[in-house]
Amino acid sequence: MEAPGGGHRCSSTETRRRRRVPHARTADSCYLNYVSGLAKRTSISLRTVEGDLPAVSPFRGSPFASPTDSPAGARMQGGSTGIVYGGLKYQARCIADVRADAGSTTFLAGTLSLKEENEVHLIRLLPGENELVCDGLFYHPNEIWDLKSCPFDHRLFSTVYTSGEGYGASVWKIPELYGQSNSPQLEELFKLDEHTAKIRCVLWWPLGKHDKIISIDERNIFLWNIDPSNKSAKVVSQGSADMLPNLRGGAWDPHNHNSIAAITDSSLHFWDLRSMKRSNAIEHAHIRDVDYNPKKQNIIATAEDEFGIRLWDLRMLKHPLKDLPGHSHWTWAARHNPEYDELILSAGTDSAVNLWLAKVGTDESGPESPSGSPNSQEEPLLNSYTDYEDSIYGIAWSSHDPSLFASLSYDGRVVLESIKPYLQRK
Repeated sequence: MEAPGGGHRCSSTETRRRRRVPHARTADSCYLNYVSGLAKRTSISLRTVEGDLPAVSPFRGSPFASPTDSPAGARMQGGSTGIVYGGLKYQARCIADVRADAGSTTFLAGTLSLKEENEVHLIRLLPGENELVCDGLFYHPNEIWDLKSCPFDHRLFSTVYTSGEGYGASVWKIPELYGQSNSPQLEELFKLDEHTAKIRCVLWWPLGKHDKIISIDERNIFLWNIDPSNKSAKVVSQGSADMLPNLRGGAWDPHNHNSIAAITDSSLHFWDLRSMKRSNAIEHAHIRDVDYNPKKQNIIATAEDEFGIRLWDLRMLKHPLKDLPGHSHWTWAARHNPEYDELILSAGTDSAVNLWLAKVGTDESGPESPSGSPNSQEEPLLNSYTDYEDSIYGIAWSSHDPSLFASLSYDGRVVLESIKPYLQRK
């Protein structure tokens, strides 16, 4: 089955199904405690592997220190220095930074189980504790194919999910816990139910409070006016992509709330939301993801099948500003760091996350500079994180601490990493 964002339900690596590391005891306890109402929060400790045997590492040294700093016998897979959250019981594709939570590094992750009731996990980094804790475990009735956190209210988020024979989309509200021993049920504020084609994604404008959201299906782009306090959503306008290949996803320009980028099977189109008309396009490109530079207007990054990662200037789309190699298999996602915009994170189906230094600017990108020219030399790969056993579909920077990011592999493995050692090389 094909995912709303492209690709297949099973990754390419699953044809040689690799052994999954069992959940640590603390991860199982987290789940059982929420079900039985024994505890509101349960820590997820580091999960390590020594040879073929799973083990739990209880030490609380720096999660970003060398593996040799840990007690004897405790080391991360692939020599990782990150913190592993072991609470996801099922396969998963979606993770999102909770941008509106200004007080801590927090993420939402959603599962993708065909036969079981799915879950949304609220995951938080304990300051100074070097541990990830489950701040909330909520049941979700369907497989989650897209998950976005509201940028102005930490309790709101959207999901795209399977719904009978098709797909649906809803906006949810996380209930106040108020010291309750178990997590109450999510509140569904409203459905985005005007779609007749397969829904691909929901977009929130990334900066500040905005009363609009966007939903994209295979043939249409919908602009909604939303009122969470009254639990209502109404279509304001609709753009049709009948003459284009299937729409697959997109991104909302943080510098211009009237502009979005929409991905098709073979191109990237830019839409003016005021007229719901296409304004420009990158043709003949098999793009899987697009991300706007949060600091520099008109600069975007694309994750592409053939070229890995490409940086573009929207004012001159004839040639990319810069090419980065990407991954040995499909490059699935690319994300600019929210503060250090020259740092780009990418994820792929080669079971790796790559950190890139990609400097672009008018001083080095001259007009219509062709890819491969001296002005677009490849920047170094700062690091490749390989502590995974499966394809990686989800990556998210922390808005609270931009030196941290979380990644999610298809087998439900969430890893939190620090890029502090590489900030000096900017």
